[in-house]
Amino acid sequence: MRVAIPLYPRFTALDAVGPYTVMAFAPDCTVTFVAAEPGPVTDDQGTLALTATASYADLPDPDVIVVPGGPGTLEALSDEVLIGWIRRAHAHTRWTTSVCSGSLLLGAAGLLDGVKATTHWAILEMLAQFGAEPVSERVVVEGKIVTAAGVSAGIDMALTLLAQASDVETAQAVQLAIEYDPRPPFDCGSPKTAPEGVAERALSLIT
Repeated sequence: MRVAIPLYPRFTALDAVGPYTVMAFAPDCTVTFVAAEPGPVTDDQGTLALTATASYADLPDPDVIVVPGGPGTLEALSDEVLIGWIRRAHAHTRWTTSVCSGSLLLGAAGLLDGVKATTHWAILEMLAQFGAEPVSERVVVEGKIVTAAGVSAGIDMALTLLAQASDVETAQAVQLAIEYDPRPPFDCGSPKTAPEGVAERALSLIT
């Protein structure tokens, strides 16, 4: 199974690296970072770069697309090279997926019209602009379109995808291999549980 993760300036690293780690551990799975041109692409903090080893043209028909989000998403909405690649590749995929605000790029490619989808809580309602039905869930599976909520939800999404692509036992083995046993020190990973004022501080970190 060939998995393509497109990179664009100011993507969020964990959006890409979380699913990459899950899928890269899976047997018979090859994960490739792609971009308009091969080379390093810098993340939203400006301090980390991932290297795209192939261009969009090099991988026009992947089995799976995982589109990461990040502050650079808004600029990427007008990137016709990226959006065009997502639209064309979707015709060949077994699954087309996104993490966080990457779902907006699926929407820009015209893939979410009438589809239930999720994204980061701060921009969830923006999905309606693309004809999607916003759903406040960790992972949403709608046929071959799979969307994940913010950042860390990409790991959950990738494990969900792996269970479908292979089997539950394989996904369980990968989860154990990466020791994904989250026990966060605070119950504030959702605006529903966060103490008063924390949501505002969180927004200040990502805008």
